[in-house]
Amino acid sequence: MRLDRGVPAVSAAPVSAADAAEVVRERAGGLVPRVGVVLGSGLGALADGLSERVEIAYGDLPGFRPTTVDGHAGRLVLGRRGATPIAVLAGRSHVYEGATPAEIATPMRVLARLGCDTVILTCAAGSLNPAHRPGSLVAFTDHVNLMGFNPLLGENEDEVGPRFPSLADAYDPAVRAGLFAAADAAGRYLDEGVYLAVTGPSFETPAEIRAFRTLGADLVGMSVVPETIVARHAGLKVAAVAVVTNVAEGLGGQPLSHEQTLTEAARGGEELAGILAAFLEGL
Repeated sequence: MRLDRGVPAVSAAPVSAADAAEVVRERAGGLVPRVGVVLGSGLGALADGLSERVEIAYGDLPGFRPTTVDGHAGRLVLGRRGATPIAVLAGRSHVYEGATPAEIATPMRVLARLGCDTVILTCAAGSLNPAHRPGSLVAFTDHVNLMGFNPLLGENEDEVGPRFPSLADAYDPAVRAGLFAAADAAGRYLDEGVYLAVTGPSFETPAEIRAFRTLGADLVGMSVVPETIVARHAGLKVAAVAVVTNVAEGLGGQPLSHEQTLTEAARGGEELAGILAAFLEGL
């Protein structure tokens, strides 16, 4: 990461994004992605099915933070699904890992610089709604940010986006409709709901889960929201889908663990990969 003297790290994100985007272009062989996809815990299958694949480790990209969590590969994969060129971020940085605003902002800003106009965010999540059982796929209609964190903290980069971006349609209705149409075409079921984000890494207490349900949330997790904020700030359209991996604490009898998350995410990820493939091939 290049820092100008006296400028805090949060202000360096566009410089890192420009440097990282240049590295990607040098290795991309002329492929210009239209859609970015972020793969959450245990959801790496989509990246394996691309044609014209080019892989770049996060460690080779300025401003990218290497991943430290099992189930996050830590690489950018370029390729095509059908005729659609895409860029897949296989793994993400989390607030609980100590990621800075710049480290979370840079990957989204690189997608925008590469030419993407849309990003699909995926994750594993716990269910607060009895209708969303483990293995369910749920598209986000909205979110509640209880992370106490916003990746736009610090000096605004006016060339990237406005100081006070609107999140009225944080999850684009038209893109979400496209995902539902793709689910129907693939013969798979997709539901929808409100996602609530916390920092983690500890799982939530039963009292917290009761409070989150009172706030109107259907899902709880430890990611997505910072990326959504950065992507919308940069003018990208956003959709997000969670694989439900567990019933939240106090609502079921099974102890929670990351191993359970990875197992259920891999199972639900096959269904999600089918929906995303149908969506991308239909563009």
